[in-house]
Amino acid sequence: MEGSVYKVIELVGTSSESWEKAASVAIETASKTLRDLRIAEVVKQDVTIDNGKVALYRVRLNVSFKYEGKD
Repeated sequence: MEGSVYKVIELVGTSSESWEKAASVAIETASKTLRDLRIAEVVKQDVTIDNGKVALYRVRLNVSFKYEGKD
């Protein structure tokens, strides 16, 4: 029985709109250079504040993708 191996990396996405948009930005950007993204887990959410208002939503994600070793 053959198994699979997955690598997990940490990404941080930002958006001035929402945490959901920040996560989407991170995943869409990573998918341009990483193949076979599988799961994204939100590890942390925070915001930056400017003049008493939310200026930027930030999401830290752990993202996994299938590891492809050299044959």
